[in-house]
Amino acid sequence: MSEADLNHLDYIVLVPFNGTEGTGGDPLSQDLNIWYQSGDIGWMITSTALVLLMIPGVGFFYSGLARRKSALSLIWLSVMATAVTTFQWFFWGYSLTFSHTAGPFIGDLANFGFRGVLAHPSVGSTHIPDLLFAIYQGMFSAITVALATGAVAERGRVLPCVIFMFIWATVIYDPIACWTWNVSGWSNKMGGLDFAGGTPVHIASGAAALSYSMMLGKRRGHGTHELNYRPHNVTHIVIGTVFLWVGWFGFNAGSALAANMRAIMAAVVTNLAACVGGITWCVLDYRLERKWSTVGFCSGVVAGLVAITPGSGYVPVWSAVIYGVLGAGFANYATKLKFILRIDDALDIFAVHGIGGLVGNILTAFFATNYIAHLDNVSTINGGWLDHNWIQLPIQLADSFTGGCYSFVGTSLILFVMNLIPGLHLRASEEAEILGIDDAEIGEFAYDYVELTREVLNDMDGENGSVFSADHGAQNYPSMAREKNGIHMMDPRIYGAGSTSQ
Repeated sequence: MSEADLNHLDYIVLVPFNGTEGTGGDPLSQDLNIWYQSGDIGWMITSTALVLLMIPGVGFFYSGLARRKSALSLIWLSVMATAVTTFQWFFWGYSLTFSHTAGPFIGDLANFGFRGVLAHPSVGSTHIPDLLFAIYQGMFSAITVALATGAVAERGRVLPCVIFMFIWATVIYDPIACWTWNVSGWSNKMGGLDFAGGTPVHIASGAAALSYSMMLGKRRGHGTHELNYRPHNVTHIVIGTVFLWVGWFGFNAGSALAANMRAIMAAVVTNLAACVGGITWCVLDYRLERKWSTVGFCSGVVAGLVAITPGSGYVPVWSAVIYGVLGAGFANYATKLKFILRIDDALDIFAVHGIGGLVGNILTAFFATNYIAHLDNVSTINGGWLDHNWIQLPIQLADSFTGGCYSFVGTSLILFVMNLIPGLHLRASEEAEILGIDDAEIGEFAYDYVELTREVLNDMDGENGSVFSADHGAQNYPSMAREKNGIHMMDPRIYGAGSTSQ
């Protein structure tokens, strides 16, 4: 086809951004779409939706691991984290993280309330505009908060947790993300390699969950036969894992910030690490239990995904096998740390995300290579040990431990102060814990037979001249351990939650 024929085709010619206005231009007099490829825009909008899908995935995963009487509260917290953090991101989170005039530790308020955020090339990549980069990165902030707040499982009040979401996103997540991903950040300038969130997402959320677990204290009956650790709904865990696995393609491959070969490579290594991680954890559990654990497989998939996250845009395909094996292996053994530290990390968030993220960061120092990064035809790095860049390991360690320590200490201070404020005490009452957080804090249940149980108990009390109401049952029976007509009120046959049930 000749040049003359091409000139008659109906298409828009890509034009390099001319830098005339901070917003990218005047949409009334200019076509602002000419700065960008429609394929890149389409892929990044899709990736944004995929990362959003991960958040209910976290909720279902956590819900399945918990006991049924607190199952709904964990789903509620994950979706509420989306709402609270999205507002925080719009309000000032994006500006504090990705303003073009940011400092080495945190940004300024130049883009407060998304002011001036439109068609200017983003600080992350010239391939997409500020506005698209803002909504995409906002999903990262939301899922990080959702991961961390799983630490309140079964004994934390939800109101303080919601307030904590906004504060933590501002004080902890935004600075770590700024110094990691903003071109002005100290870690970024130092040469730290974190493609999609080893430190800002996983190490930060894992350290925060560890701190929150410590500040809340152990669940009632922890360490005794009274508390059954078996997950109440393995199907929820599988559903959550599938949502996470699918969404992680947007999480890692989307971090290429364009539809290119680097995005494809990130997708390939992400899937391979997840598969190998699932097999590894399953085999490790089999050697002890002689059972092929579904929960173990799902935990390994997530651990593999966590581990490959920081290196997904830097490492060759074969290295994903090592990420999967070591990520799942170290996370599996790290689940024992809570017993050594005497901490009730109910959902093993620190083990899977904190340790998994650290393993991923360290492995990236070994396997990152310059030709993989340059698959986007833009990025240039010194690589890791494969490229004889020996200094990369201490850089990765510095970034990892700085982010982890900052998150742990900062989270502890935030929670300590909040716990001193009247009405914001973190721990639910013993009575609420016995009833279940769903009943005490949400007022709804994950399963209809829990509601049916209350009606049965109401009828049994009515026959004996007393009233057991949905609103006042806990007051009438504060111990929640009375017997009616020979049936224990906490019997799992009728209530499905209690000291001997899940």
